[in-house]
Amino acid sequence: MQNAMFSGLFGALSNEHRMNGIANNLANINTVGYKRDAMAFRDTFIMFAHDQIMEPVATVRSEKLFPEPHHAARPRLAVSRVDFEQGSLKGTGGPLDLAISGEGFFKYRTPQGDLYSRNGHFRLDSEGMLITEQGFPVLSDGGEINIPAGISHLNIAEDGRIFGDGALLGQLTVVNVADAGENLEKMGGNTFRPRGGAEPEELEFEGVLAQGFLEMPNVDVVYEMVNMIEAQRQFEAYQKVMQTSDAMDREATTKVGRNR
Repeated sequence: MQNAMFSGLFGALSNEHRMNGIANNLANINTVGYKRDAMAFRDTFIMFAHDQIMEPVATVRSEKLFPEPHHAARPRLAVSRVDFEQGSLKGTGGPLDLAISGEGFFKYRTPQGDLYSRNGHFRLDSEGMLITEQGFPVLSDGGEINIPAGISHLNIAEDGRIFGDGALLGQLTVVNVADAGENLEKMGGNTFRPRGGAEPEELEFEGVLAQGFLEMPNVDVVYEMVNMIEAQRQFEAYQKVMQTSDAMDREATTKVGRNR
């Protein structure tokens, strides 16, 4: 009965990982620019040599030479990636709130290196530097962005140019990342880093920036709740498989060698 026990164990562990991802998505339903985690599973079958033989063959024999194929299913986490689908835009009216419409990322300078993010909820520090909620400098083509004191009207164009009272103050760095789903991974703090430490290919930004808006997370609460119920039911089913397998093993062990 070990095959049944192992299949139940691997299935339960896989659904535990799935449940963790769903819970993380639901916990970030109000996180600006958050991108949901998507997971998929599959069964990996152990196949025997005779499984490849198609029988019966009417022209050769009428009865099967080999027994019925037997497969041992091993559920595995097949796909785990970040879903970079566009989230809805929410108007705030804040002059330092920016949302990306289309593909692209802001770049932050952090102690761990330059990171990418879709969170455009920015503010100014005491010296007028444009920073994130965590205090990381937001990058421009010339490095960091400083807004002089006394600016009465701040305008950020769709291509990232920053104007203060009509004067050009800088160019916000917004880039596309080639094959972001494969080349970027979550770092924490709603940021992304290059996967494996390799620098990804940065492409020219082709989207638009919306000043006074923030991008909301691309999490559908109803969809995630349905997935949570499904994962819970599957976990319970795999638990039942393990319990049944254990009960059958115990019964077989107690009956071995019994006098009749």
